[in-house]
Amino acid sequence: MSGARRKEESPPPSHPQQHLVANGGGALRVSVWGKALRSDSAWEDKDEFLDVIYWFRQIIAVILGVIWGVVPLKGFVGIAIFCLINAGVLYLYFSSFQQIDEEEYGGTWELTKEGFMTSFALFLVVWIIFYTAIHYD
Repeated sequence: MSGARRKEESPPPSHPQQHLVANGGGALRVSVWGKALRSDSAWEDKDEFLDVIYWFRQIIAVILGVIWGVVPLKGFVGIAIFCLINAGVLYLYFSSFQQIDEEEYGGTWELTKEGFMTSFALFLVVWIIFYTAIHYD
């Protein structure tokens, strides 16, 4: 009886970051990051794509903060270059690589500013820490 009951029970919910993809009769689990790194992915859940944009910005902020701290970039030039690279890379990602319809997400500007201020703050913190640790006398 217990074996029959196990078969009747619904399967446990899948991880919120994974989806089932049809694979010739089988099922293959694809994570959100797998979709993010694959060109022209289908995004049924808009929040998932916005989360990907948000976290890509954070990754870019850490990388650029480390580079700016080591190089030793200073002042407005460093901030301006960060803003251009951050906005430009993400714009190319969602418009060319993912080829999404920006209007579904509120337009290009909404996607361009998604998570920008948080990534800017993280960039400043990382930049200051690395610059101070390496170049402060």
